[in-house]
Amino acid sequence: MLDISNRPTDRVLDPIERISEVLFGLIMVLTFTGTLSVLTADRATVRTMLIGALGCNLAWGIIDAGMYLMSRLHEQSRKIEMFRAIHHAKDVSVAHGVIIRALPPLLASILPSAEIDSMRQRLQQLPDVPPTPRLTRSDALGAAAVGLLVFLSTFPVALPFIFLGNAQVALRVSNAIAIGMMFLCGYAFGRDTGVRPWLAGLAMMVAGTALAGIAIALGG
Repeated sequence: MLDISNRPTDRVLDPIERISEVLFGLIMVLTFTGTLSVLTADRATVRTMLIGALGCNLAWGIIDAGMYLMSRLHEQSRKIEMFRAIHHAKDVSVAHGVIIRALPPLLASILPSAEIDSMRQRLQQLPDVPPTPRLTRSDALGAAAVGLLVFLSTFPVALPFIFLGNAQVALRVSNAIAIGMMFLCGYAFGRDTGVRPWLAGLAMMVAGTALAGIAIALGG
């Protein structure tokens, strides 16, 4: 039986997935630290804020991991439907249409009919696919990585409140760490997408701070 569960890369998460999860975790924790009043905050208030930030990111990490598994099942389900449509097509043109829709538009526009028909013939010679989508060890690792990235991104921003007694200083250091991490996320995004890394880093830093501000203003 044909295995359709493998991803096109050996990585558990691709770079964009890792960057987006870290950025999401940063924005979530900033919605907590940004509402802290440094003038009136005492140790109990800071402790409550830290527990809330850690708990919220843990909960969202678990939810995000579940959504990742759902997306993997959906992806495999679409592969099964596509493969069966090609494998059992009685009309060649129908099979060609399924293949063309599955290809990137640019690639589909330049492939000659002979190449598409060659794909059809090779696909029809493959064994059948599983009757239903199924999760694999790689999927479980991916879900765990998603959850951990969201949760662990809380700690660098929360550490100043643990080690610094002055809430005002801790908040400034925490914000500086969060802004620096957003810049690094943008820098990595730029390197992976071909955009100027420094420009992407600055844009991510501004956008992430703005999103956190919007979340705080809306009561998030």
